Amino acid sequence: MAGTGTRMSRRRLMTTTAAVAAGALLAPAAAQATPIAKGKRTGGLDPVPALERVAHPLRTTEPGGSAADLRALGAMVGGAKVVGLGEATHGSHEFFAMKERIFRYLVEEKGFTTFALETSWSAGLLIDEYLQGGEGDARRIAKETLGGSPWDREEFASLIGWMREYNRRHPHRTVHFMGDDIGAPKLGDDIFRRVTGYVERHHPQALPRLNELYAGLRPLDDAFAYLRKPIAERKRLATDAQRALTLVSGLKGWNGGAFGWVVQHARSISQTAAFLAFDLADPVARPRAQRYRDQVMAENVTWWHQRTGHKMLMSAHNGHVAYVSDDPVEYPKSQGAFLRDALGRRYLPIGFSFDRGSFLSQDAGLGSPWKKFTVGSAAPGSNEYTLDQVRHRDYYVDVRTAPAAARVWLEGARPTYAFGTQYPYPLADVSIARSYDVLIHLHQVREAEKLEG
Repeated sequence: MAGTGTRMSRRRLMTTTAAVAAGALLAPAAAQATPIAKGKRTGGLDPVPALERVAHPLRTTEPGGSAADLRALGAMVGGAKVVGLGEATHGSHEFFAMKERIFRYLVEEKGFTTFALETSWSAGLLIDEYLQGGEGDARRIAKETLGGSPWDREEFASLIGWMREYNRRHPHRTVHFMGDDIGAPKLGDDIFRRVTGYVERHHPQALPRLNELYAGLRPLDDAFAYLRKPIAERKRLATDAQRALTLVSGLKGWNGGAFGWVVQHARSISQTAAFLAFDLADPVARPRAQRYRDQVMAENVTWWHQRTGHKMLMSAHNGHVAYVSDDPVEYPKSQGAFLRDALGRRYLPIGFSFDRGSFLSQDAGLGSPWKKFTVGSAAPGSNEYTLDQVRHRDYYVDVRTAPAAARVWLEGARPTYAFGTQYPYPLADVSIARSYDVLIHLHQVREAEKLEG
């Protein structure tokens, strides 16, 4: 589902919604910084030489081949159980390809087993069922579950295909896909059937009341139609969805552990209905809706991690994975902040930046076609301008242990590329050190590849 045409959803797509970084230690023996050449930069000491001393060059952003250049990244991940991996745009090939490359490495070298995406809970279920041996092929599954979203791209079909093949080769240690977001785009009644079907089989006496509570909600797969309902009706339906969740949660019996998953399915329905009950045209309500959505995404990731014990790579926009919001007026608290509250040091966010290139976005409000946009070299005074002075074309750096000269610069908030569902859009003021534990910088990106068929 896309979002409404309001400002609250333009930067980071609510792809599956209905309307739709921490203090660190300085290096103990930081070297003296080099003074800035006159006219080159302003603001004290030049951070570039310090960044160059700790930057780890990337061999490629493409998955496959040697992963030796990622070993330092593995050390930075350390004992983290959930790694948030951002993206500075919702539609650039290199960000998406690098996610597959990093996930492969984390699976093969660090024991990670779940890829979580900023897409709906129900879409994630269908993708995961395919990964565990379900029918179809990767490209069709990607198209059916991610269609219309920024991840309806060849790069995500590639990721799903690799995960399926990995499971074929490792049947006793399979990898999984989850959607941590609200909503249920284009999936009809599937999520409701998962709840009502269980209740019908194991607690048939509760089924009539459950169907009554769900009557006005299902199938909940057309956000724009749903949002045409009066606010009062949407609030009543959200109350019904919460009552249904309470009903299901109170049923007895676990049936081999399936009950916990059914409760989570019912929770997902309630989450979506609760989000839809916000008046997204109200500038006071919009930030509350955004805060609620980030809270829900964090809660779903935490639930999955605690339920399964899996180590997880969580993919979302930079603004969601970061410790702090880059737009606190419209986005009061980020998913990354909620995850830090829940997981502490077990959560580690990685941000992405780029200097120039192309990406996909929309220019006429949400629901319009995704199209290519291009930006030139980042302007002086931006984070990307300085990051791109480092001699490596593509590289990553541990923000927490950067030398003092780099650390002082990393603490500052500066204009930064952060493009989502609408372009042009004002640049965000981002403090890298306060937002992420690790930063990956790419010199140039290109638009993601359309998923054909």
